[in-house]
Amino acid sequence: MTDPVYRTILLFDIEQFGSRDDVEQAFLRRVLYDVVDATLAAASVDEATRLRADRGDSVMALIDTQVSVPTLVKALLTETPAHLHNKNRLIASSAQMRLRIVLSSGYVAIDELDGWVGSDLNHAVRLLNADPLRDALKRREGDSVLCVSDGIYEGVVRHGPLGVRPEDFHRITVDTKEGPTVAWLHGQPESADSPAASAEAASVPDSPGPQGYGTHINGDQYGQAGGTHHGDQTFNFTRTARDDERR
Repeated sequence: MTDPVYRTILLFDIEQFGSRDDVEQAFLRRVLYDVVDATLAAASVDEATRLRADRGDSVMALIDTQVSVPTLVKALLTETPAHLHNKNRLIASSAQMRLRIVLSSGYVAIDELDGWVGSDLNHAVRLLNADPLRDALKRREGDSVLCVSDGIYEGVVRHGPLGVRPEDFHRITVDTKEGPTVAWLHGQPESADSPAASAEAASVPDSPGPQGYGTHINGDQYGQAGGTHHGDQTFNFTRTARDDERR
């Protein structure tokens, strides 16, 4: 196993992917890659500065620290929704794609099976699958929703870099196997009397830290030298069940 290295962690997941047939799933995967590639290009993230894993309904990227995180946040807030909207407006409503997106950071190692291992990655996956993020996407008219980790918010977003408005994010509480943790969701919060808002207001530790439950991901990986290492695309982290069909 390689020594853990610090990376920016970016995750995209397609809503209700499992409810589509094989033809729709194949189409949505192509659209997802187009949107992800356009977003990364806008943030000046090329194949030399990222590793990428394909998970079927998700794409995960480990991004080198030399890439500007403020630029990446801005691209996720502007380029991603724009490209996704342009794709969706040309296809039938039943085949349109909506995305949950998480931006986090932490230490990740690569083992002898070309798998990604690390509790920080595991923490990002838990945010991606958390109910507050799923519920936010269901409620909104837009095609995507962005959640950033507490570390990304405190280190980047709250300082208001050009093109990023910290007041457009609100604090949420996410229950995980390791206990409650804090994250920040872009967009308007729930109304004050809603159950979700009450949960978000609950007190949680200021510095939550995921422990154990390392995530292990195999797949094609694109390294800093631009080469490709092929492996079986198997993933052994825990998934939560898909939500019921969005109404």
